Amino acid sequence: MATYHSGEIAVQERAGLARQAEFSLGGIGESIPPVAKDFLAQQPLIVLGGADHDGRIWATQLTGEPGFLRVPDPRTLLVDALPLPEDPLAQTLNGASAARIGMIAIEPATRRRMRINGRARREGDGLRVDLDQVIANCPKYLQKRDHHRAGPQESTARRTVTDATALDPAQQQAVRAADTFFVATASDRGDADASHRGGNPGFVQVLSPTLLRWPDYVGNAMFLTLGNLLLNASAGLLVPDWQTGTTLHLSGTARTVWDAEEIAKVPGAQRLVEFSVEAVREITAASPLRWTSPGYSRFNPPAG
Repeated sequence: MATYHSGEIAVQERAGLARQAEFSLGGIGESIPPVAKDFLAQQPLIVLGGADHDGRIWATQLTGEPGFLRVPDPRTLLVDALPLPEDPLAQTLNGASAARIGMIAIEPATRRRMRINGRARREGDGLRVDLDQVIANCPKYLQKRDHHRAGPQESTARRTVTDATALDPAQQQAVRAADTFFVATASDRGDADASHRGGNPGFVQVLSPTLLRWPDYVGNAMFLTLGNLLLNASAGLLVPDWQTGTTLHLSGTARTVWDAEEIAKVPGAQRLVEFSVEAVREITAASPLRWTSPGYSRFNPPAG
């Protein structure tokens, strides 16, 4: 039977949503139902979160033709792809050792998504993931987009990698303009999770080259991300450039802000999260997918 860990319970109680969280617990299972198997088979993208060999948490993505995500049995996911050599989780996932990872599959065209957490091991040219959690998620704050594959000229573009310990001006602007990012966290035991955050452009504030802040909107009251952060402040962000295929990966630490006066300044915020940037990796031409301009979710509060 699914349970919450101590960090999740503590956040639920502080938010006054423990009863709602108990109701949401029914959305956490240990196996993939048939309808979710079909959903995964249609996807060209999955987002992953986990720790590198130095213990830093990162979020990244894997892509493939529909069918690259396969479910041979309800407790196993096969991913017919591996990270790029330049990817911050390449060493973790391309090696022989098992790694605890969190995943989220999203279908922006229909605003469907699901989270899958487990233990991944390389198997040939892909990954075999033994599942621990399968989590149903609501579609709030997910922007609608359709995708296509990059053309021949884009597909042959030279990939470049930029590493830093702070965001440069162009990266800061990319974060300010973002309507979507993904956040990876892990519990104090190392169990990883990956989640989606969305809103109107501007919902992520760049307070400095090394400090970001975003609102925590009304959700399912599970607080899987904030619960992990209470026990383990390490976190990773993935900010995709939907039009160019560039990926911006950030690793650092995060904390929840409960100050009522600060929260009241941000429309729709129930809490705030502050993320301290410690490592930056930007990879151009990282994804072969190109996405249309967004249809913004009707649930998005106005950006402050």
